[in-house]
Amino acid sequence: MKRYINLFDLSQKVDYKTEVLSGLTVALALVPEAVAFAFIARLSPVTGLYAAFMMGLVTSIFGGRPGMISGATGAVAVVIVSLAKMHGVEYVFAAVVLAGIIQVTAGLLRLGKLIRLVPQPVVYGFVNGLAIIIFTSQLAQFKDDTGQWLSGQALFVFAGLVALAMLIIWGLPRLTKAVPASLTAILVVFGIVFFFGMDTKTVGDMASIKGGFPPFHIPAIPLNWETLVLIFPYAAIIAGVGLIESLLTLNIVDEITETRGRGNKEAVAQGAANILSGVFSGMGGCAMIGQSLINVSNGARARLSGIVASIMLLVFVMFGASLIEMVPMAALTGLMIMVAIGTFEWASFRTFTKMPKSDIFVMVMVTLVTVLLHNLALAVIIGVIISALVFAWDNAKRIRARKSIDADGVKHYEIYGPLFFGSISAFNDKFDVLNDPDEVIIDFAESRVVDMSAIEALHKITERYQKVGKKVHLKHLSTDCKQLLENAAAIIDVNVLEDPTYKVVVDRV
Repeated sequence: MKRYINLFDLSQKVDYKTEVLSGLTVALALVPEAVAFAFIARLSPVTGLYAAFMMGLVTSIFGGRPGMISGATGAVAVVIVSLAKMHGVEYVFAAVVLAGIIQVTAGLLRLGKLIRLVPQPVVYGFVNGLAIIIFTSQLAQFKDDTGQWLSGQALFVFAGLVALAMLIIWGLPRLTKAVPASLTAILVVFGIVFFFGMDTKTVGDMASIKGGFPPFHIPAIPLNWETLVLIFPYAAIIAGVGLIESLLTLNIVDEITETRGRGNKEAVAQGAANILSGVFSGMGGCAMIGQSLINVSNGARARLSGIVASIMLLVFVMFGASLIEMVPMAALTGLMIMVAIGTFEWASFRTFTKMPKSDIFVMVMVTLVTVLLHNLALAVIIGVIISALVFAWDNAKRIRARKSIDADGVKHYEIYGPLFFGSISAFNDKFDVLNDPDEVIIDFAESRVVDMSAIEALHKITERYQKVGKKVHLKHLSTDCKQLLENAAAIIDVNVLEDPTYKVVVDRV
């Protein structure tokens, strides 16, 4: 009989054992990641570990996606590296705090719903690119301290231990799910290396992770306009990168667990976590898709796993550094390679013959940008822009007009398809102003006037008819267009037969 409790979420049943063991596994996987990202940002290892603790704890308790893991990330590290190099760590802390404020504001303004604008091909490209990054980043573990590839016995031992860890993670769930396969793999590899005295790389070979409780520290910077101008661009990019990665990770975990997270609540939690990270000597961060997938693949579905992972990470730093530094990197490398394999959307290959070529192009482009630039936010933005342009091009070709003349000699143009900036040229070509009768009706019952460019097109078409002494009526225009057309009321007879309203799905905070 499984034991269940409710923790911080009365609607979510929690399998206590699964959550705790999964949290311990995630904590072990967080250590080398946080240290590596701190090195990328040219900061001390404990700066990354403190960020992982604070980000993970706050978002696990208050975030909008139970089971999702946050911590120090490479995307944030890439942004702050130049700031740290040129101005020092104090300015990094300040930028992280300001980024958190921006994220909280975005959440309170309910901007989390904007992630719905990210098309599925962009998500596929993002996930595939991230999987490739996770995999290729593990190849560095197959090199020695001088940057040369391992060879001989060292390579045989390391590769063998990696293969063993992968085999356990793959095979154990087919035998039993009583314990997380990832944790079992780490413990088995650790036991083999320890009892047989094998000479192989460990976590301690990267850096010492020993430290104390994250110290409260107000960034020691001048509080003036020049400082704000300096750190704001970095803070804005950190906030944007963090929100994009976090909300996309939220969507991916949603799909895996077949539940729905709350994007706006997650944005507020991410912002609050970054604020606290900045004042508790952390480098900031966001959601981590690799660790999140480890967590949910272990069966964790609630907040407890993330809380345990954060607390255990701090315990490692404060009390267990000497033990954790003995963990073989081969075990964690095997774990992350399996994460990469599980992250990759293998089903996307089957879509190459079924999806439109434009979607395939977007997916491949996002994957390439993600892999080549290691800039996940930029990859997503490029993908969304390309998708939007393709969508606009396709819809621009869908504007049509049914033409007829009634018994009274009035010509009717029944427009269908969206009228917006992209379709204006095709719209104007539909009309024969000089040869039309004296009275014309343009019916928008099956169309939608979308933007100011469309309003201007309507104004110009009425002017063209007025110049040749003809009357034009616009029918079935929505009320939001009526106000915009008041400046042309002298020559336009607006006969609103219907008053359609257009509603947007509202997300919960």
